[in-house]
Amino acid sequence: MAEVLSFTVPVGSDKTLFVWELSPEPGAEALQHSLFTVFSQFGLLYSVRVFPNAPEATPGFHAIIKFYSARDAYRAQKVCDQKQLFQKSPVKVHLCTRRKMHQYPVYPLSSFKCKELANYYLGFNGWSKRIIMLQKLSDFKVKENTSPAKSSARQSLKYFCALEVVLLAYGCQSRGAGISEEFLDQQEGPLEFLMKKKKTQKLAIQKALSDAFQKLLMVVLDVCLEYQKVKCPETHRKYGIGS
Repeated sequence: MAEVLSFTVPVGSDKTLFVWELSPEPGAEALQHSLFTVFSQFGLLYSVRVFPNAPEATPGFHAIIKFYSARDAYRAQKVCDQKQLFQKSPVKVHLCTRRKMHQYPVYPLSSFKCKELANYYLGFNGWSKRIIMLQKLSDFKVKENTSPAKSSARQSLKYFCALEVVLLAYGCQSRGAGISEEFLDQQEGPLEFLMKKKKTQKLAIQKALSDAFQKLLMVVLDVCLEYQKVKCPETHRKYGIGS
């Protein structure tokens, strides 16, 4: 069986777990850490969000956990439902149920999340980026004041970045572009100017990196390996890349 993963925010009920009957102690922050520790053993997590129960309900918390992979979410649900996990009483874990015809908006992952997803499936040395261009576009932009008779020019920094993500093991490249702009205040000194310049350049690179990853798809295959003629009970993965 194969599963296609993209560098977008995961959506759909098949990738989302609803966890409830969480104890009120030791608190939301500690619960979030415990949930992340347990469920990240089944696959890479996009998010773990913990919420207090409604005032009229039993004191405690519930959580929503998002996986990138529907297969990982399904496996986690089967293993963790009605188990104590990290507390004295068992928790309930279900796949979220929503209307099948519901259309979910698609949002690109941030550059940080893109790198996290690529590192998990491809390895830290499985991909690299190459900056093709980092170009300053303009220095000034006219801004309209509230009064139609007045206008002022504010100095701004705008950078354009083009880069390439390279997957050497698969002979695959993907290019992306990004633009970032930062406004300057007249009273800012050379140090503040330099800091904003670095920030603007960094944001342009991050946007270009995210854009490049949007053009890639990962095909995840589950393969059961054999060791010394004995089938391994654990599932190992091999990965294919398509653009």
